[in-house]
Amino acid sequence: MISNYLPAGVEYLRILPEMTLTVFGALLMLLEARAGAGHRRGLAYLALFAILLAMGGTIVAAASPGPAFQKMLTVDGFAAFFRMLVLGVGALAILCSGAYLAREKADSGEYYALILFSLAGQSLMVSAAELMMVFIGLEISSIATYVLAGFLRDDKRNNESAIKYFLLGSFATAFLLYGVAWIYGVTGTTYLNEIRLFLRNPVVAAPPLVVGGSAALMFVGFAFKVSAAPFQLWAPDVYQGAPAPVTAFMSAGPKAAAFAVLLRVYSTAFADVSGNWIPIIWASALFTMIIGNFAALTQQNIKRLLAYSSIAHAGYVMVAVTAHSEIGIAAAMFYLTAYAFMNVGAFAVVTHFSRQGERYVNVDDLAGLGVKHPLLAAAFGVFLLSFIGIPLTAGFFGKFYIFKAAIDSRLYWLTVFGLLNSAVAAYYYLRVLVVMYFHDPGEATETLAPPSTGIRLVLAGAAVATLILGIYPSLLLDIATPSAILAR
Repeated sequence: MISNYLPAGVEYLRILPEMTLTVFGALLMLLEARAGAGHRRGLAYLALFAILLAMGGTIVAAASPGPAFQKMLTVDGFAAFFRMLVLGVGALAILCSGAYLAREKADSGEYYALILFSLAGQSLMVSAAELMMVFIGLEISSIATYVLAGFLRDDKRNNESAIKYFLLGSFATAFLLYGVAWIYGVTGTTYLNEIRLFLRNPVVAAPPLVVGGSAALMFVGFAFKVSAAPFQLWAPDVYQGAPAPVTAFMSAGPKAAAFAVLLRVYSTAFADVSGNWIPIIWASALFTMIIGNFAALTQQNIKRLLAYSSIAHAGYVMVAVTAHSEIGIAAAMFYLTAYAFMNVGAFAVVTHFSRQGERYVNVDDLAGLGVKHPLLAAAFGVFLLSFIGIPLTAGFFGKFYIFKAAIDSRLYWLTVFGLLNSAVAAYYYLRVLVVMYFHDPGEATETLAPPSTGIRLVLAGAAVATLILGIYPSLLLDIATPSAILAR
């Protein structure tokens, strides 16, 4: 194996982000026991420092691309792109969390350690080139996220959210492992490239039903993590019940990592049997968009509305996966980045606005926000317009490139349905804008205090990134396009 001849230092450089996050996560757990109540806020800064170091480690690892640890991991442009994306989401989530945890009297180093451990799992997932390594990364990320969903132990909504997420997530993971067992039984390997070589070998006739069944079983596990139909039922309840900053984190970071694994697995291991899985993903993309958008039309709770919105956006990314092309992979990478900024930004507004105990989470509570807090409303408006896909926002070019990839792959009907769904989505996003700017202020907006420094940084950074990517999309596409080629 190639990695047998690599110096040990090179191999460890290629997992530098994961090692950094793990070490600092353990350090935060130790410091939590020694830190007093007045010093726990400093643990958040230590977690941010760890993420910055991990980003530096990602750059160092990307400078020495290649396989590591018996080819179970691979460092390429694709892995580096998604490592930076999930780390960025983690940093934004930590900035959102400080004031929230303080007002809920739950400020703890455990919270930040769990985010770092989840990020370590996500980073491992996006660089995995072997199915058992995919499973290990998925479980590291998932277990930490299960705990985060129920972090406020005295809140029944948090408890319900964590239990539902854990039980359904474990069930979906069982399907994933069963699919891995099937493909291993056929090919005798769990390495993605070796599976692809086995399936394209004309001398060895792999049973098509078993191969297709394996791809379908693994799709169940991946579809659950990205909240794609018909495995999206958990998302609204979990997103509504979890703490708002945790919802911001899980709706962007783990979802991006799961899509990265989905793209890598189906673009490498199952690339030559695409006829078996493209119809399944085509149908899932369509129903994910329909369910997400039409269910969001009737929602009064803003967290549930954004949850169904998240499902709909997963459907748009599934369109890019269905395209099964390098353009489609690049479009998915661009869209996931744009979605991360606008979704974390939107949940940051909810985090601040909801107040202690998340009392104000209905759409009508936002009445008059544009009058009383114009900057906060303007930032939320930018994110909502980007969700719709209005020009000069990142969401516009995200959808443009996804539908272009679909047309290039002759997915004409899926493109038509996607555009119609985008029109439906405009209604419930515009409804929120109407409430903010054309309704009289109510108690929720009258008593709202200015946002904390962390929330301001998140809102400013996410809004600026959303607008910059909407005006200069090539800044990101020039990075995503060559990375997509490497991913295949």
